Amino acid sequence: MAQHGPVASSQKALMLELKSLQEEPVEGFRITLVDEADLYNWEVAIFGPPNTHYEGGYFKARIKFPIDYPYSPPAFRFLTKMWHPNIYENGDVCISILHPPVDDPQSGELPSERWNPTQNVRTILLSVISLLNEPNTFSPANVDASVMYRKWRDSKGKDREYTEIIRKQVLATKAEAERDGVRVPTTLAEYCVQTRAPAPDEGSDLFYDDYYDEDMDEEEEDCCYDEDDSGTEES
Repeated sequence: MAQHGPVASSQKALMLELKSLQEEPVEGFRITLVDEADLYNWEVAIFGPPNTHYEGGYFKARIKFPIDYPYSPPAFRFLTKMWHPNIYENGDVCISILHPPVDDPQSGELPSERWNPTQNVRTILLSVISLLNEPNTFSPANVDASVMYRKWRDSKGKDREYTEIIRKQVLATKAEAERDGVRVPTTLAEYCVQTRAPAPDEGSDLFYDDYYDEDMDEEEEDCCYDEDDSGTEES
């Protein structure tokens, strides 16, 4: 039975985005579905960028999309334990692009910095990797991590409490990478190589049979798709 309204629209948008990300991946990320029958829950593997505190790390996250996507933002939560000024203890990421576009003067964010329907998963992933490397300590989700980060930054790397916690977390991810059979890139050349994620079923053509129908094809809708501190390691 054909689906209409926001569900059909969001499924079509998500299917096209997933296809695009698997054909042209974002460097340092791998995208899969948690369940092939559910387009609203994605699993993300994030590889720590070389020459940063997160180099060699293998971090897992989930993206959960609302039914009215892309008009409302998805939620991004790390499954891997993360010590970062802008990541809550439960793994939720606090970043402007994932906040609804409402006028909230107390937040210190402009509506233009928040989510809008022209954003997409690709821009979210790029924002997350930027946030890892350049924490926003002006509105931290983890105050203790923010304090430690500022000590590291202000001491020009001499106070290493912050970086040591991250390094231990990075090392802890290696065992999970081995269990998943994942080779984590450790050089810039390896990190920048774009590799297509293996599809669950190469013959499924990314769920076109399940999520497309003639009624949806008739509707040619357009697919709608913070101050920073340096987080890279001192040389």
